[in-house]
Amino acid sequence: MSVGVVIIGRNEGERFERCLRSLVGRANPIIYVDSGSTDQSVAFAESFASQGVHAVRLDMTRPFTAARARNAGLDTLLALAPTTQFVQFVDGDCEVRENWLHAGEKKLREDPTLAAVSGRLRERFPEKTLYNRLADLEWDRPPGEEKSCGGVAMMRIEVVRAVGGFDPTLIAGEEPELCARMRARGFRVWRLTDEMAWHDIDMTTRKQWLTRARRHGYAIIEVSYFKTQASRGLFAKQVRSAVVWGIAWPVVIGLAAMCAVSATLITFHPRATTGDHITTYLIFCAPLALCVFAWLMQWGRIALASIHKGLTPRQSGAYAYLLMRSKSAQASGMARFLLRRFRKRSPRLIDYRETS
Repeated sequence: MSVGVVIIGRNEGERFERCLRSLVGRANPIIYVDSGSTDQSVAFAESFASQGVHAVRLDMTRPFTAARARNAGLDTLLALAPTTQFVQFVDGDCEVRENWLHAGEKKLREDPTLAAVSGRLRERFPEKTLYNRLADLEWDRPPGEEKSCGGVAMMRIEVVRAVGGFDPTLIAGEEPELCARMRARGFRVWRLTDEMAWHDIDMTTRKQWLTRARRHGYAIIEVSYFKTQASRGLFAKQVRSAVVWGIAWPVVIGLAAMCAVSATLITFHPRATTGDHITTYLIFCAPLALCVFAWLMQWGRIALASIHKGLTPRQSGAYAYLLMRSKSAQASGMARFLLRRFRKRSPRLIDYRETS
């Protein structure tokens, strides 16, 4: 076959079982790369060895990253089937749709300028939690040419190898960084309307949402400013947004609140006149009002855009709040990266499923 598959996962359980069953018989070889699972994922994969499934255990003495796992899977795939032209990367919590492999391969064959293609990724249980619904909204992007794809995508192996594969040091954002290098070589990334896969994020708490945002913040500053020239500025807009709403706004509103408290204390002075009261409040309390107004305007803009994408007013309001709240988490992730870089430490995996 001209399409091989690389699945990566860690303790995905039933989700991995669904993932593997959706691919067995449709591609060969299928490589499963396990990042230190303590469940039966490896044993389950090995039970399909007669149908072209091969399990690879990553070296546990080195930090696990999705990028490292994908590289290991691609190396194994080419060792088993060196003439394979395309590789479908899949996360272990996804179930690939029946016609996707054919649709992706067809598009890559039709257009030799394409390095990667992806399709519609949907959440399996969008109604289960608000976070699942919001993830499904995140996956819903317009078809056509785009700057990058996610971790579930079909890629032209020749191009991936030519640019050096995924950067194994990245704990997140490795797909956009790879796409930036491929685009720098003159290749394009395309998104199709075809159904690609069902994803099961299984997110149930705000803590998981904010941890995911922290990981995103860690990745966007590293990819945008500390990697290759091709990826420089890739997430500049998101970095600025995190700085403005996650750092600058809390600082400014804190100072404004202190000024408002000072104004209140001044008005209690026995010699203060009515004019003094008005002047004091205008000078000291107006900044606080402006900060709150700016936050509400941004919240309303996001909420209104979400309604146009199909969310209910209540869901839109909650989404806008979570997105604004996540800016601080992103800023925290950015600060964490800068601190670790200053201390010359290696990156640490930030997994939103961690319980501690």
